Amino acid sequence: MNTDPLNLTSGFAVIGHRGAAGLAPENTLPSFQIALGMGCRGIELDVHRVVDANGLFRLGVIHDERLDRTTNRRGLVANFTAEALSAVDAGNGAGVPLLDEVVRLIEQPAETLVNIELKGKNTAAPTAAFLDQHPELQALVSSFDHDELRHFRRLDSGTAVAPLFSRKRRNLLDTAHELSAASVNVAYPMVDKPLLETCKEAGYPVLTYTVNHPEDAQRMKSLGVAGIFTDRPDLMMQLQA
Repeated sequence: MNTDPLNLTSGFAVIGHRGAAGLAPENTLPSFQIALGMGCRGIELDVHRVVDANGLFRLGVIHDERLDRTTNRRGLVANFTAEALSAVDAGNGAGVPLLDEVVRLIEQPAETLVNIELKGKNTAAPTAAFLDQHPELQALVSSFDHDELRHFRRLDSGTAVAPLFSRKRRNLLDTAHELSAASVNVAYPMVDKPLLETCKEAGYPVLTYTVNHPEDAQRMKSLGVAGIFTDRPDLMMQLQA
């Protein structure tokens, strides 16, 4: 890592996970609006590649590859057009939004972190194209699919990226180095002093997910984590610095 492009090494960031998923249906516009309205340092969202009525690739904001869990419809996200996704009920009448729609909610794009997780297949290219059209965004692109993240990095050498890890791996820092990562994003049960010291010595801030209890968040902050992803930003905002 050459710099700290997202200013993660100072302060403590509260990042709304899928918006404010504990307060409103996840990955919907109302959920993101709540997190932004509370003053979260950033928001996190998941994207899948979808096609619109004109045959253009767009980015639908939804976690699962199927609609079953989070909407009133069933089937693969890939089998729905962008327009059809906007018409499903993803909770309280809200549709599945496009990334464009979420970005329009952000009043201060230069100061609000947008963590875009490459969740679906073949999301690297449309995400790179989208970010090329939105240079004002303070974006962090992450994924558990490190091959997809490598593809994104080949297409976009400038946007901050973060490999995601759900468990400790010997090659964690190798992956971060290869990607010229801006941070390493890990599950909070992984976090301990040795991990943080190793990442700090290598120059990588650590962001951790998904932290929903204030005592866990306080422990993460005390250990030196740069920030947390949380479904309940209402319980965490006093920790943000």
